[in-house]
Amino acid sequence: MWEALEQTAWVKTLGETGWMYVVVSVIHYLTMFWFIGSMAVVDLRVMGIAARKRNLAELSGQLYPWAWTGLALAIISGFLMFATDAGDWAPDSIFHVKLGMLGLSIVFAIVIRVWAPKWSAEPEIPMWAKVVAALALLCWIGTILSASEIPALEGLG
Repeated sequence: MWEALEQTAWVKTLGETGWMYVVVSVIHYLTMFWFIGSMAVVDLRVMGIAARKRNLAELSGQLYPWAWTGLALAIISGFLMFATDAGDWAPDSIFHVKLGMLGLSIVFAIVIRVWAPKWSAEPEIPMWAKVVAALALLCWIGTILSASEIPALEGLG
């Protein structure tokens, strides 16, 4: 199945045209950092480490639309990169770890976004919210670390 994806004309063109693949790769990495960076600022705010003078609901309301846009672009570009070598990546355990960490991170991001307005209305952000934000940051770090292993597996690192 994955090899069939690799053999489609548009995927072969993308994989064989160096500049196209490089553009997609750059978009993928930039949008992942854009997405993760936006989420990390909100996580750090929940923990009381960054932007302490900013209202949490307001900050998350401003950053999350940018973050979700970055996520959408990262998913599209990531799929394009995956498609060029899908047969090798689909069974790869580190690739699965990256996707799992990313999925878990997104779940934490949704929880934080949903709860941010309530936390902002309270005199102090609850400790459990800070724990959730810390776990979210750890998941983002795990996503980045597992993703950093992928180029090494490709022979680029």
